[in-house]
Amino acid sequence: MEATRRRQHLGAAGGPGAQLGASFLQARHGSVSADEAARTAPFHLDLWFYFTLQNWVLDFGRPIAMLVFPLEWFPLNKPSVGDYFHMAYNVITPFLLLKLIERSPRTLPRSITYVSIIIFIMGASIHLVGDSVNHRLLFSGYQHHLSVRENPIIKNLKPETLIDSFELLYYYDEYLGHCMWYIPFFLILFMYFSGCFTASKAESLMPGPALLLVAPSGLYYWYLVTEGQIFILFIFTFFAMLALVLHQKRKRLFLDSNGLFLFSSFALTLLLVALWVAWLWNDPVLRKKYPGVIYVPEPWAFYTLHVSSRH
Repeated sequence: MEATRRRQHLGAAGGPGAQLGASFLQARHGSVSADEAARTAPFHLDLWFYFTLQNWVLDFGRPIAMLVFPLEWFPLNKPSVGDYFHMAYNVITPFLLLKLIERSPRTLPRSITYVSIIIFIMGASIHLVGDSVNHRLLFSGYQHHLSVRENPIIKNLKPETLIDSFELLYYYDEYLGHCMWYIPFFLILFMYFSGCFTASKAESLMPGPALLLVAPSGLYYWYLVTEGQIFILFIFTFFAMLALVLHQKRKRLFLDSNGLFLFSSFALTLLLVALWVAWLWNDPVLRKKYPGVIYVPEPWAFYTLHVSSRH
């Protein structure tokens, strides 16, 4: 009893400083307090709609727009319409991510958020340059289902050091750019997801508009995972989200509408990736380009192999 009274006295003496320290420790260790769980955010229909729309138009639609618009409007030595889409994506997406973090009922670490946004913009910008050149090479006969050295327009280049330069460009596009782009992207989504819990099971429901957005959102993430070749990062994020859900369920905390929407979108993505891999499992050409245990073909490689080659 005496020890209990002493701790109470010390807590009262600490005043605002002690409360601030406790709040810092809660944010530091990622726990969701009762107050934070009680502050359930409504479904962010505007943000999720804008997020899904700009993903489809500015990211998925980027290479399509490049092929649709006449080449005379955007010469090969100038940025394509897809490059301008990418520039807009590099500005709008970080802004939407910051707005999403602002609406989180849980206070998230600002330093990690800002550093992640900075790295995200750097990675997306590196990818912008590499992807622009790689997609422009399509007009010269470049085939995405082949490696850089096996492409007919590159393997006979002289001097051979030019091939090394194209491989470096491919590395910046497909590896360094993707890592710096997608790792902070999924980290921010996971940090936001960690605050999407409520103590009321009645609030663990998705409204009608959220259900309508799950399909286009999940389908876009399928494209992101397959074309970006980030299956390992995605599956790690998904199982981390699943583990967090099970952990919070022990505390009688449930996903709110925003958390359910994000988790459902990722679950649909996982299903679509599994169906995609099963469909192309026995493709000998794609198997050669994507050797190893993890076999997830890119949609653009499938396009150049089975669609554009027929025309």
